[in-house]
Amino acid sequence: MAASRALLSRTLLRLKISPLISPLSSAHALLRGGGPSPLPPPPRPFGDWRRAFHDGRPRGPLWRSKKLIGKEALFAIQGLKRFKGDEEKLKGFVKRNVARLLKADKLAVLGELERQEEVDLSVKMFRIIQKEDWYKPDVYMYKDLIISLAKCKKMDEAMEIWGNMRDEKLFPDSQTYAEVIRGFLRYGSPSDAMSIYEDMKRSPDPPEELPFRVLLKGLLPHPLLRNRVKQDFEELFPERHIYDPPEEIFGMH
Repeated sequence: MAASRALLSRTLLRLKISPLISPLSSAHALLRGGGPSPLPPPPRPFGDWRRAFHDGRPRGPLWRSKKLIGKEALFAIQGLKRFKGDEEKLKGFVKRNVARLLKADKLAVLGELERQEEVDLSVKMFRIIQKEDWYKPDVYMYKDLIISLAKCKKMDEAMEIWGNMRDEKLFPDSQTYAEVIRGFLRYGSPSDAMSIYEDMKRSPDPPEELPFRVLLKGLLPHPLLRNRVKQDFEELFPERHIYDPPEEIFGMH
């Protein structure tokens, strides 16, 4: 009996049976003449079940941004978009559901409307905020609204907001100047773009390259205006270089 046990132990060591296999079941399998019993399948991890389940909510930044907006603000956004074609219903919805929102909710509504490029509703929401007792002139609030309007080629509305900003003694930053200049160039109005450029030169903030380069690119079909901007750029940034494409590309002779 002892000899058979020693023989069985040597056989198991030679086969290097995994310690997860029961020695008793392996011994029975060897005595029957078969190989060791296969390992049972590993249990399915919980993570696989969780990945297989989907509750229908959107994933990623969109859902995280919506989670930061309260239910009242989301309801206000949906209502404003629903009634934006009916001025009478929109006015009633604003009076009942938007005017009573808290400060944080009103700012969230404005930001979300700008993100969705609902620029007409953004202007209306901005006017509502301006009437609040807690409102204080904020250049960044103006900046976001003006850039949204310029990107949608709503230049008349953008300049109206621009005028309000200047009336409150606020100066935009270089990005705002660049977007408004780019908007006027897309709008086909280089003279208005140059007016914004002249306003930028009077700004107390130090000049930056971005608005200059936007103008230098957009004014290629207008060499006289471009030369004015180029001269100012070379004086302010003497170490920078400007690429001048061949004139025949743009039909300039």
